[in-house]
Amino acid sequence: MSGVNHLTAQAILRKVNQAVEAAPSPSTALAAYVSLLKELIPCSAAALFLCDDDSGEYVLVAEEGLPIESEEFIRIKYGDGLVGLVAEKEALINVSCFASHEQYIADARVDESLFDSFLGLPIIDGAALLGVVVLYAEGKHIFPDEWCSICLTLTVNLAVLVAQAKAKGKLTMTASPNCRARYKDQAISALPGAPGIAIGKGVLVFPEADLDAVPDKEIKDATSEIKRFDHALTQAKEGMIALHNRAKETFSAAESAIFDAYLRILDSRTFSDKVHDIIRNGQWAEGALRCVIKAQVAQFEALDDPYLSERADDLSDLGRRVLFFLQEKEKETRTYPEKTILVSESLTASALLEVPHERLIGIVSATGSANAHIAILARAMGIPAIMGMHGVSVIDLSDKTLVLDGYYGQVYVSPSRALKREFQSFSKEESELDAELVALKDLPAETLDNHKVSLLINTGLHDDSRLASCVGAEGVGLYRSELLFMRENRFPSENEQYVAYKHLIDSFPNQPITMRTLDIGGDKSLPYFPIQEDNPFLGWRGIRVTLDHPEIFLQQVRAMIRASEGHGPLKMMLPMVTSLFEAEEALRLIIQVHQELLEAGIAVEMPSVGTMIEVPAAVYQSYELAKRLSFLSVGSNDLTQYVLAVDRNNPRVADYYDSLHPAVLMALQQVVKSAHKAGKPVGICGEMCSDPLSVILLLALGFDSLSMNARILPRIKWIIRSFTLETAQELLKEALSMHDPREVRQLLEDALEAVGLGGLIRAGRQ
Repeated sequence: MSGVNHLTAQAILRKVNQAVEAAPSPSTALAAYVSLLKELIPCSAAALFLCDDDSGEYVLVAEEGLPIESEEFIRIKYGDGLVGLVAEKEALINVSCFASHEQYIADARVDESLFDSFLGLPIIDGAALLGVVVLYAEGKHIFPDEWCSICLTLTVNLAVLVAQAKAKGKLTMTASPNCRARYKDQAISALPGAPGIAIGKGVLVFPEADLDAVPDKEIKDATSEIKRFDHALTQAKEGMIALHNRAKETFSAAESAIFDAYLRILDSRTFSDKVHDIIRNGQWAEGALRCVIKAQVAQFEALDDPYLSERADDLSDLGRRVLFFLQEKEKETRTYPEKTILVSESLTASALLEVPHERLIGIVSATGSANAHIAILARAMGIPAIMGMHGVSVIDLSDKTLVLDGYYGQVYVSPSRALKREFQSFSKEESELDAELVALKDLPAETLDNHKVSLLINTGLHDDSRLASCVGAEGVGLYRSELLFMRENRFPSENEQYVAYKHLIDSFPNQPITMRTLDIGGDKSLPYFPIQEDNPFLGWRGIRVTLDHPEIFLQQVRAMIRASEGHGPLKMMLPMVTSLFEAEEALRLIIQVHQELLEAGIAVEMPSVGTMIEVPAAVYQSYELAKRLSFLSVGSNDLTQYVLAVDRNNPRVADYYDSLHPAVLMALQQVVKSAHKAGKPVGICGEMCSDPLSVILLLALGFDSLSMNARILPRIKWIIRSFTLETAQELLKEALSMHDPREVRQLLEDALEAVGLGGLIRAGRQ
């Protein structure tokens, strides 16, 4: 075997990437990849097989130098031959005389007798096997390590191309005709975004205006062009105000905050001035808008942060809306079916709200994960959502009858009558369950052996007291004060804050309210107080910001305490505390404000001050923190993120983010023990409180209160009332002896099934 091509490994990678990027389609890109692989890596033939899960076969999609003696489409059954061995082991297989290998199977369609050596490499992305790359060579020699290393590097890069092409539906493989009937009711697997069952008509939505298609065009009358842009901006703003009002009726402030951001951008003089400047330089309004939006989107995407990438999508959506009015298009009056399942390549919040609320029953988005903004909105609305649908084009779901299983993240297209009847039965059982849960409203969240837990709600700007009352909530466990700051274009004054806080307190008379002080940084930013960092989650956020700016902290604390006058002591919670010094310094400032108010003749009680436990440093100091403060409250989302070193907004590592990981459970156990040892109550908020599986363990761990989205509260109460504390503690003991969160999940799923609560985690009650 001759030596490696004179090009270096870096040069080979660059040459292959350039050829792939220049290809007009994914299919030609794969062909270019295989052709260059044979040219640059000394071998006699190269082949690329991709997995077709529908037929259970590896499909040959590109080859170079392979002597094929059949006109058939080359397919190899899963598990067969050396290709199957590479896939099964998910590892490189390097064989010097492959025809004598025990797993080799001769294929009459390909004359492999010309070759002796075999090198196979799996194509893997996000732990999912996508296919296999094979190299053949003459002579009974294994492939040298250097070649293997270069091929591995190229294959890792190829995996990204294949995954992206499949996600966009541009690399689908049609099953052979004899497979179609057999797989008619086979599910398309994706990611569960929001639980529930939906059966309806798929309605494909896509942008009505395309910024990418806007050309450059010179103009002479800049004044009239600016006037045309301003008119379109006004029209877009009016449409966004209408959507914003709908959002306030449908969602809490946390979920509808994106529309506040939309309106801030449309109102921003900086945004319009940038467009005006480009127009004055001779560009028409459409081109100027494109330049400004693209530049801002590029800035977001360059930060390489998944959360900010989603904000880039929102910004693009906003730009398309302004462009729509610039192009003077007539708004299409779309008629939505009675049972609409919204389908899109990348669904936006505004597209969601354009569907009449009573007609929208489900969501399918080809991109995103369970932590995406759309998935959060779906959970708030109580409708199932399927995210990250790979390998199928969204066009194939348009105008088709769809069945969504939001529990397992599966979609069925044009289901058989038998399958449809089965899921209709599941859906009916879900409705019956929700009706039964109404009866729990006035009953306590108490176990079968009389152990009581307080169930509270999370809230933001809007008045959620009516919904809280309907579900039997006992107060507010988390008021996100940052939402008040995020909706403004400046820091709100003390009086503006006072009015908002007083309205909240008045809405929950005689009930506990826990207000979190300003928590910005990480994935929460203020447009007028930008924080730009390489790693914002490990940067300047939470209490660090407000202690560095006591003028902001003191003003907020003063407004909160003033608002509590006549209502008893307020509970005030400090975010992202990592040291005793931070807690003590914040407490000192709060005491200072309280004393000043008393001296001013305002008769208010000293607030009860606690801290959130969100980082390992706070876990290890939880006893000392509890001794100095009045209560502790775990922020389960951030704590899970920091304990497991997993960015919860990053879909590439979404599978690693699991609050039932034994390390997270041990951290929670330590916090509860520390708080109770110090004689202080401890609560918890975040997604764990809304997870039917997690609640069993939170109960056993001894949390005094759980705070959650109001809509999920009745189901959580039902779980608590279905277990004894003793049973929950036995499950916790078993869970803590396990080493894999998947084992813990299976344990808890079996426990829910055993008491007849399987309907909370899957379709159907039986």
